[in-house]
Amino acid sequence: MKITLIGLGVSEGDLTVKAKNALDNASVIIARTQSCEGFKNIKGYTVRTLDEIYSGCRNFDTLNKRLASEVLKAAKESDVCYCVDGSVCEDEGCKIILSKHKDCLIIDGVSKSSHVSSLANLKKDGVCGISAYAIDGLKSCRAATVYDIDCDYIAGKVKEKLSDIFGEERDCHFVRGNEVKRIKIYELDRQKTYDLSCAVAVEEDEFLKKDRFDFADLEELIKILRAPDGCPWDRVQTSESIKNNMIEEAYELVDAIERGDTDGMEEETGDVLLQAAFHAVMQGERGEFTGTDALTRLIKKLIFRHSHIFGNDKAGDGAEALGVWEKNKQKEKGQLTFGESVAAVPNNFPACMRAQKVQKRAAKSGMDFISAISASESLADEVTELLDALTDGKGDVFEEAGDVLFSAVNVCRHAGVDCEEALRASTKKFSERFIECEKQIIADGKNITDLNELELNVYWERAKNALKSN
Repeated sequence: MKITLIGLGVSEGDLTVKAKNALDNASVIIARTQSCEGFKNIKGYTVRTLDEIYSGCRNFDTLNKRLASEVLKAAKESDVCYCVDGSVCEDEGCKIILSKHKDCLIIDGVSKSSHVSSLANLKKDGVCGISAYAIDGLKSCRAATVYDIDCDYIAGKVKEKLSDIFGEERDCHFVRGNEVKRIKIYELDRQKTYDLSCAVAVEEDEFLKKDRFDFADLEELIKILRAPDGCPWDRVQTSESIKNNMIEEAYELVDAIERGDTDGMEEETGDVLLQAAFHAVMQGERGEFTGTDALTRLIKKLIFRHSHIFGNDKAGDGAEALGVWEKNKQKEKGQLTFGESVAAVPNNFPACMRAQKVQKRAAKSGMDFISAISASESLADEVTELLDALTDGKGDVFEEAGDVLFSAVNVCRHAGVDCEEALRASTKKFSERFIECEKQIIADGKNITDLNELELNVYWERAKNALKSN
């Protein structure tokens, strides 16, 4: 049987002539709810409403599925006209019906979004209209209308989302029926009453006056700075000229993390994003790729590598999940041998980090020590070879020293120790002890350069004990 989906609009008088003709010839008329102004447009017809379904549904998804199910069930017996408030394209239940029933005719009405936009006199193009019950799906936009704000709880959810996009102090227009008042976004859940006609309209401020920005704004700012009349420094930069900035910013972010400085983390995360956006804009100018290309590739990669979430692989714990990740990564990069995986480790990694990464990938082939103890025995051998090279002058000290360091990394890896972290911690410990040692020497009226080895050892032990007591 045939289903005609009719949008009743938002006010009395919104019903189109085409919709009226369809209703005049309808066998069965079903309305989603009579608790809306648009229902007055069909008050002269015999209508079955589905209001009783609302009380038995725990969430919006369940409600829409049950509403669609009732309409589809009725359509098995006869042709049906299903009427919804606002526009058909805004109704989630209608979307379900359209996906499951091929023989549907759509006669649309005035949308809730356009009604709210008109009342609020929004000036921005590309207004995003969305139901309050789907507010989690709203993304950054220049302007938005949110309808179906029928209670203070839903108003609170809308407030949180709009605050994140536009800022809680941003002015907006709160709509109830045909009444409009200007409020701040943070006041959305502080209104006296709510019903299905309640909605909100908001648009972003001019660029320099905005309170909240997103990645697209960052790219736009970089484009402004690189324009012919922009900043002379920004305009002449290339990916090559600023490549080291990314390393510096990444280290500064890690430093903030290690200090537990969340305010610093926020700032440094922004600086890292700036570098990424800068490269994306510059490569976009060359026709290579854009920020959207980079983000698309990243998200596709994450989905592919998490096949234990989005595919058929299984992972019961973190170790198994990491195994799935590595397997998918190797497949994605077309690495057919272990050697190709080893060769893919970036050459510009810090030396300890690269050594550990190379060892870890090579170990997957089975070429590895059986334990940290066996790796330590190899380290002892390498130390002996270094001593021999130093004493007899025949060996290559540079090479032997590198072997000692590489073997030490092997021991760390097998012991479950991150060599980069371990070396950084030891360097920090040495620095603190040295500073304390010199401080005590100066306190005794002496000069560190005048002391012999035995005297220095005495102060060194005193410094160690002093730091331990602190």
